[in-house]
Amino acid sequence: MIKKAVLPVAGIGTRFLPATKVVPKELLTIVDKPVIQYLVEEAIDSGIEEIIFVISKDKELIRDHFSPKPELEKLLRDRGKTEALKQVEPIHKMAKFTYVYQDEPLGDGHAVLQAKDAVGNESFLVLFGDDIIKGDVPAAKQLIDNFHGEAIMAVERVNRDDIPSYGIIDPGEENGNLIEVKSLIEKPSPDEAPSDLGIIGKYVCPPEIFDAIQNSPHGKDGELRLVDGLLLLSKTQKIWANLVEGERFDTGKARGLVAANNAFLSG
Repeated sequence: MIKKAVLPVAGIGTRFLPATKVVPKELLTIVDKPVIQYLVEEAIDSGIEEIIFVISKDKELIRDHFSPKPELEKLLRDRGKTEALKQVEPIHKMAKFTYVYQDEPLGDGHAVLQAKDAVGNESFLVLFGDDIIKGDVPAAKQLIDNFHGEAIMAVERVNRDDIPSYGIIDPGEENGNLIEVKSLIEKPSPDEAPSDLGIIGKYVCPPEIFDAIQNSPHGKDGELRLVDGLLLLSKTQKIWANLVEGERFDTGKARGLVAANNAFLSG
């Protein structure tokens, strides 16, 4: 059973400046809840019991959001704001929340590595902060249900013009929505891409991924990437992709955040 989820949220939200000068982009809202709470709820609805946030010193507001606020709760209780209290009071009780720090922005793989001690020797879910999927079954649960000890990642079919913005898988054997991954290519041109299956920010990883990330080469920018760790891991075990069902919103872009608000507001 997958019981732990790692949420790397230490990055800087430059696309939303100046809004994210003080407020982390993960706390921008979809209707009445911050983006990060949708991801936490997705994890919990998929059976996760512990959320491990990888944050930076500049992201303490995320920790504040998932911490008790006794003064606010007392104020709402004293004023008879019962419905508002119901929205606030349960947040810190949703799961066990653990916080580890990434002091330097050295890549998403480096962020995942910071959670190694908290995860321990067990498989775990990884959810990055921009991908919200609205559907009948949580995307994380779709991955977990198809996880059998070997790394699995979420993919979706992307438009040809958008291919250079994604990591693209080279697919092998397919069994329904479960696809063997022969290789990964980061941001290829449409002509170089082996498929239209783009990787989105949801994974289930075995504990071996930590050694694979540590042993993978640094990129030209000096950063460690989770994808590079998966490529190295693929030399010793198969890796898989799951074509997830549901409508995806890239809330790391203004257009995607607006679209998510419209979709969730309309029910």
